[in-house]
Amino acid sequence: MKNLILILCLILAPLSRAQEAAPTSFDKASADAQARLEASLVELSQLRETLAAEKLPLARRLGELESRLSSARTDYQQTTRLLDNRTLDLSNLRTELKARQVEADYLSTLLGEYARNFESRLHIGELQRYRAQLDAVRLASENTALAPRELFEVQLALLDASLERLRDGLGGSRFEGTALDPNGMVQRGSFLLLGPVAVFKSAESDLVGTVEQRLGSLEPSVVVFADPLAAAAASATIASGSGELPLDPTLGNAHKIEATQETLWEHIVRGGPVMLPIFVLAGAALLVALYKWASLAFVRTPARQRIAALLAAVARHDREAALREAQAMRGPTGAMLLAGVQHIDEPRELIEEVMYETVLATRLKLQGFLPFIAICASSAPLLGLLGTVTGIMNTFTLMTVFGTGDVKTLSSGISEALITTEYGLIVAIPSLLIHAFLSRKAKSVIDQMEKSAIALANQVGKTPFVREPEVVRTIAPAELHAHKPVDVVLQPARR
Repeated sequence: MKNLILILCLILAPLSRAQEAAPTSFDKASADAQARLEASLVELSQLRETLAAEKLPLARRLGELESRLSSARTDYQQTTRLLDNRTLDLSNLRTELKARQVEADYLSTLLGEYARNFESRLHIGELQRYRAQLDAVRLASENTALAPRELFEVQLALLDASLERLRDGLGGSRFEGTALDPNGMVQRGSFLLLGPVAVFKSAESDLVGTVEQRLGSLEPSVVVFADPLAAAAASATIASGSGELPLDPTLGNAHKIEATQETLWEHIVRGGPVMLPIFVLAGAALLVALYKWASLAFVRTPARQRIAALLAAVARHDREAALREAQAMRGPTGAMLLAGVQHIDEPRELIEEVMYETVLATRLKLQGFLPFIAICASSAPLLGLLGTVTGIMNTFTLMTVFGTGDVKTLSSGISEALITTEYGLIVAIPSLLIHAFLSRKAKSVIDQMEKSAIALANQVGKTPFVREPEVVRTIAPAELHAHKPVDVVLQPARR
């Protein structure tokens, strides 16, 4: 291509120079042109030969380059596909890595939760045995600089320890540790764990007993066996690793229930100062009730035969017999009937008034001190309520000082609040029953008197007594002026 351009330049150059030169002859110009044409044709032929000679290597070179281009395109396509595959694999790996990270976090959380549950399920005596593993897991969970693999290793170590504990628990396990004796002193010795039961034997003394956790203490406490034979058997079993072991089917609840038992005096003392007036009311109500019961028990009521005999004597108008029957009767009913018989020849209204006066006097006497028992019955629950209020106030005061975490500290105020209410009701309920019983008994006596009074009044109304006319002596005027004492008897007016 370059040679062809050169030839054209050579041909066109003389033509341009011929046009610019001075006018020559046409023949000279034609000859020159022919010569130059031949020379150009020769040169063109040479250039063609040169071009033909160079064309084959260039074509071969072009083929090689095209082959290399095709190979490069193929490699590019393969590389592009490989890159896409690698990108897809990378995306899949990232997704899988994220899923594995979520699983790892979940497993770490699950193992941490297992460690906390494992610690809560341990017996108080086993905490010393697994304290190192538990502390390591707790510290590893809080250490942000620790690698996940190291955290898993610590957590799996605790998991292995828990599995080993299960295998040891099949036949019981024995390990060393410390425990508190009943006096609060730390004793070093051996623990024997069999299921939920743990027994401790001190290496420093003869202390042997079951192990339990006391409120407010993080150390295992020993409850000594009450039976010497049980203590000896447990000591031999712990020493030898086999033998008989006394078991508590209540898992220590029996000791806790026994610790809550208290005497009557301790129960009363826990009620606080309000218990004193409650017991004073109870004693006063009891004394008054005994006195009233004794006084009502000795109140005599006449028999029906004697009342019938009295009414029969009144019906016969036999005053003397009626007086004898009334005097033979004892008790307030007899006194009332005697007062009525003494005025039997009076109008019926007067007889009723006389007997009603006796009934009123007897009623006041029989119902005396009974309101005091009712007052005691109504005041005792109020005192119990007062103790409840003071106990709750003390509880709130303790809550202000110690908070709500220690329930044992708050038990004194709650006990005072409940015990005073309990004894207030214990005093009030019997007092109400005794008051109702004594009131009913006194009312029965009054009802009997009223019944007898009505029977006598009705009998007098049916057969009234007629008094003999009395003689009224006339006083002379001379006797009035003589200033002598004169006996004057006036006849009562008939109503």
